Amino acid sequence: MGFFTSATQTIPTAGEIPKHIAVIMDGNGRWARKRFLPRVAGHKRGVETVRDLVKYCISLKVEYLTLFAFSSENWRRPTEEVSYLMELFMHAIKREVAKLHQNNIKLIMIGDRSRFDAELVTQIEASEQLTANNTGLVLTIAANYGGRWDVLQAVNKMQLAAPQLTGFYREDHLTPYLSLSYAPEPDLFIRTGGETRISNFLLWQLAYTELYFTDTLWPDFNEEAFNLAIQSYQNRERRFGRTSEQLIEPKT
Repeated sequence: MGFFTSATQTIPTAGEIPKHIAVIMDGNGRWARKRFLPRVAGHKRGVETVRDLVKYCISLKVEYLTLFAFSSENWRRPTEEVSYLMELFMHAIKREVAKLHQNNIKLIMIGDRSRFDAELVTQIEASEQLTANNTGLVLTIAANYGGRWDVLQAVNKMQLAAPQLTGFYREDHLTPYLSLSYAPEPDLFIRTGGETRISNFLLWQLAYTELYFTDTLWPDFNEEAFNLAIQSYQNRERRFGRTSEQLIEPKT
């Protein structure tokens, strides 16, 4: 699998439909609390929303979907919630991977797996291997992932692989070692739940991504809400440093 260059080096093609969408799925706990349910009920409902979003993306011919499932900072949450999230993560992979494979979806997990137990790591690896040759939507799940971790691990891998580069590094030296080197940088970033920050997600890759924030809680992020995000994207100019006038094609 090849790797893509940065939007700060080349001007990517901007289509009406985002080629790559990245999502922070926020608001599961608040969704449950509003219904006087335990927070874990919101996480369980959120898995169903993931399933629906995958279908929407396939119908729109989105090529890459990257979901922030569990950040490196989420370990700070209550122990019971973290344990449930790990169990839900394992269960979801086991239950969904066959369906993903049947629908020609390639599943990739990014993040630091060192804190996961052996059974979960084995399940992740088996799921990736099963879907490795699929040619449809590339579904990336970021788990125990952090943007700063991503840059640091890429630097460490680069230095080990190419020690002769000591001193002066370029973006193209680092790019092959970033977690999402196999995908173009996201065209559209969506965060549900009302927060307006990127929370250490894809810090390198979001440099020229269009950002969309919505108050809709993740379990309520249905097709209508998704279409609003797509419409917002379609109403923007993606200039990548150029002027609006430069985007107008010369008349023949």
